[in-house]
Amino acid sequence: MSSSLNLSLTDELRAFVNQNSGDGTLYATPSEYVRDLLRQQKARQEAASARDAIIEGYQDAIEGRTFEFKGDLQSLLKKVKK
Repeated sequence: MSSSLNLSLTDELRAFVNQNSGDGTLYATPSEYVRDLLRQQKARQEAASARDAIIEGYQDAIEGRTFEFKGDLQSLLKKVKK
């Protein structure tokens, strides 16, 4: 379900959006351009979150905060995929 969002932009920002949308650009409309910017920002935030979790895991391993896993990782992954 989509909904609309009205934004107030400064003249400078509006000109920037206009320069990056319309004829001769990758985006047909200002809305397409802004949606793509939002998607890119969302992806960056998700990547940063994953990176932080990985670094935290490495730090745990470095500092000895680990435990031996005695289960079956392949079976566990199959359950998660369902």
